[in-house]
Amino acid sequence: MDTDLAADIDACCRLTGTFTLRSGQVASEYFDKYLFEADPALLSRVAREMVQLLPADTELLGGLELGGVPIATMVSYLTGHPALFVRKQAKEYGTCKLAEGPDVAGRRVTLIEDVITTGGAVRDATRALREAGAIVEVVVCAIDRSPGDENPLADVGLEVRAVLTKAQLDAARATATG
Repeated sequence: MDTDLAADIDACCRLTGTFTLRSGQVASEYFDKYLFEADPALLSRVAREMVQLLPADTELLGGLELGGVPIATMVSYLTGHPALFVRKQAKEYGTCKLAEGPDVAGRRVTLIEDVITTGGAVRDATRALREAGAIVEVVVCAIDRSPGDENPLADVGLEVRAVLTKAQLDAARATATG
């Protein structure tokens, strides 16, 4: 793990207060991933770490709306793998697609997400992409906030690979304030 990256992400993105997460859980802190995604230098560092976590047989990178899209774009640039942009729900006009980009049928899609807590958005995207014929087995995320060693996506047979975990960010914070 890149401890400098953990410290930089923590310093940039950790907010304190009362926040309601997508899952409905209320948290006293929040990692505002858009703060690192909007910073080209930090985004590039996260993307370079993600490249190391990609399965060797990855054919497409599926960036989840909205936070996974800039990361998937950067990882696509670094690897040459085409990117998909996966919506939370299919648009109701034009192509009416859930995933914008190349056809997914029969192809290995590695999902790219910013932060995972319970995995709700990733679970929904996995099911929808599989229904479209994609082979989806791994999600690579910037930050895994799920509790301990628990895989929140085991129920859909998805392996989670994280650049940073909440524990690593907490350790970076403790070192910085200690």
